[in-house]
Amino acid sequence: MASGDPGPSESWDPGRAEGKGVFSGIMRLLRIEHTIFSLPFAYVGALASGYGFTARDALLMALAVLGLRSASMSFNNIADRDIDARNPRTAGRPLVTGAVSLRLAWLLVLAGLALFHLSSFLLNRFAFALSWPISLIALSYPYAKRLHAYPHIHLGLSLGLVVFGGAVAASGDELSSLHQVMTTVPWDLVVMVALWVAGFDIIYSVQDAEFDRRMGLGSIPAWLGVGRARWVALAHHVLASLLLVTHYARIATLYPQALALLAAGLAVLLGQHFIGNTRMAFNMNLTFPFIVLGLELIPGLAHA
Repeated sequence: MASGDPGPSESWDPGRAEGKGVFSGIMRLLRIEHTIFSLPFAYVGALASGYGFTARDALLMALAVLGLRSASMSFNNIADRDIDARNPRTAGRPLVTGAVSLRLAWLLVLAGLALFHLSSFLLNRFAFALSWPISLIALSYPYAKRLHAYPHIHLGLSLGLVVFGGAVAASGDELSSLHQVMTTVPWDLVVMVALWVAGFDIIYSVQDAEFDRRMGLGSIPAWLGVGRARWVALAHHVLASLLLVTHYARIATLYPQALALLAAGLAVLLGQHFIGNTRMAFNMNLTFPFIVLGLELIPGLAHA
């Protein structure tokens, strides 16, 4: 397992503004590629709920994820602007460099929230009612590190709620009570996604361990040290692996394709701990949502 303090080659920021134009700055602010990587989990939740969904529902789910992700990323940059300016690793972010103005960032927050809540309203009444606490959880993430040493699970929960939202979007039209809707949520997958994200966020946070200590910001690497933090991250991914296996074991025993995808998912979860480069470890996680979606799709495709 990779260990020790991160070297210069590991000091990497996916939010760094690479161009001078406003459009380039917005793309870095929103990190639109990470929105695409979040989207499959909405469909995983919908499929795992046991209820069907239409092409219209699929589009609205995509718009909801795009809206909330855009709002939360923009707000995260606004809330952390002063902190990012002091951290050499994040000093190139769009709000710090001026590539994106503070006013424009606030407009992106409002537009993203409007898109999220409107899409939820058009899905069903339960999705709309639950969209308010979900948006509060997502937007409150940047303050977690100011309060405690485990902000990683807050980020994990924010993505785990995409699975939750997908299930509500699919089942909310068919059921008459919130309790019934909640029983359709694949809670083991929600927890699995939360643990997976928290684990790789701990690895990512290793880069800022010393900075976070100096600033009094909470993170597992700053609290426990880099070496112990890597073990904590591994523990998260071991638990996530167990949940992944228990949820898809039956499918994997019936379909060879599922067994191959399950092995690929475990390789992502556990293999990243043997990669010494933070950027490579982070980027290999981008494949994981598509692997899980593939596992969810295989029974239907096999019988098509």
